Amino acid sequence: MRNGLDLKSKLNSTELVVVGAGLFGLTIAERVSSILGAKVLVLERREHIGGNAHSYFDTNSGIEIHKYGSHLFHTSNLKVWEYVNKFTSFNNYQHKVLALHKNKFYQMPINLSTICTFYDKNLSPTEAKELISTEVGFAGLLYPSNFEEKAISLIGRPLYEALIMNYTKKQWQTNPKDLPAEIITRLPVRYDFNSRYFSDTWEGLPLNGYSQWFENMITNPLIQVELEVDFFNIRHLIPKNTPIVYTGPVDRYFDFKAGHLGWRTLDFTLETLPIEDFQGISVMNYSDLEFPYTRIHEFKHLHPERIYKLTSTIVMKEFSRFCKEVDEPYYPINASSDRAIISAYRQMVSKEKNTVFGGRLGSYKYLDMHMAIASALQIFENEVLPKLKRNRMG
Repeated sequence: MRNGLDLKSKLNSTELVVVGAGLFGLTIAERVSSILGAKVLVLERREHIGGNAHSYFDTNSGIEIHKYGSHLFHTSNLKVWEYVNKFTSFNNYQHKVLALHKNKFYQMPINLSTICTFYDKNLSPTEAKELISTEVGFAGLLYPSNFEEKAISLIGRPLYEALIMNYTKKQWQTNPKDLPAEIITRLPVRYDFNSRYFSDTWEGLPLNGYSQWFENMITNPLIQVELEVDFFNIRHLIPKNTPIVYTGPVDRYFDFKAGHLGWRTLDFTLETLPIEDFQGISVMNYSDLEFPYTRIHEFKHLHPERIYKLTSTIVMKEFSRFCKEVDEPYYPINASSDRAIISAYRQMVSKEKNTVFGGRLGSYKYLDMHMAIASALQIFENEVLPKLKRNRMG
C-alpha cells in the first residue's frame, strides 16, 4: 500500500472510490483527477495495477512476461488511440497466430492460406469462396442461433470441427451449442492471404511495457491507490454519499442473490528454455483435445525491436477451466443458462443510484482492452462526471 493516511481517513476524504485497477478503473480515475480535479481512491485486491494486462520483466533474460497471457493492444477508435498515446508509445507489432491440428500448422483467423492448406488445393479467392459456400450449403443452417451453428454457417463443418470445435470446448469448458453466436463473429474469415489476427487501424505493444503505461496513468497526486484491499471487507467504511465505480464481478456485488454467473478462469505454467526460439511466433493455438492446454505464448516475439543478451526464451502454457468462487474470473461465459441471471442483475444495477458498474466483470461483457477504455471514457462523460458535479453542488 502507498504511504499516507490510514484507509478510513482516505475513504472519508475522497470524492470517488474506484474498485479495481484494470484499464476501465484506471481510465475513470485518470479522467476524474485530470478533468474535474477531484480526489480518487482506487482499491485493488491484487498486488499490482493493470488487471489482467499486467506485465513484468524477467530479471535474467529481460523478456517482458504477460502474467495473465498475451495482451495485444489494437483499435480503430481514434479517440481511444489518442487517449492511450498520452501515456505510452507503441511498437509496430502485428499479431499473427498459428493453430496446430494433427501435426499441421494453419493460419488463424481462417484465410485463403488456411483453406488451401486444409483442403490441400491451390485455390483462387473465388474458388475458395465457392468451396466454403458448398460446405455451408451441406450444413443447411439457414438461421444459426448459437456458436456452433454460426461457425458452421461461416466456414462449413469440416473446418469448424478441425480448428474451432475442440479448441472452443477447451477454452470455454462449455458445449459450443450453448455459447452465443456473437463470440465467433469476433474472428474474420478472409479470402485472401492477409494473416493479421486483427483488422484494426492501429496495433502494437507499449514500448516500455504495460506496467509503465499503467503507472503513467496515475501520476496525478489526486489519485491514490491501495493494493491488496478487498472492497467487500471495507465497503462498510465508505461514506454513503461517496460515489463508487465498481469493476468487479457483478454477481459478487449483489451477494449472488440472483445466482452465480458462469465465468472462465485461466491457469498458466511458465518455463525458461535455454534456446533462442521455441515456436517462431508469439501465440500458437492447440486445436486438438490431446493437448490439455489451449495455447502456448512465447513473449519475446511481441517485441522484435528489443535486443536480448541471453540465448534463452520463456514460454507460457495456458489452461482454461470453469471459475470457482476462490478463483480469479477472467471471461464471462454468457451461456444460455446465464441469460436470465444477468438480466436479473442488470435490473438490480439500474436501481443502484450511487454505484456505476463497468469493465468486463462489472458489465458481464467480453471487452478487449480498447473496448474497456472506450466504455470508460463514455461512462465518465455520461455518468461519473455529472454525478460528481451534482455532489459538489450539494
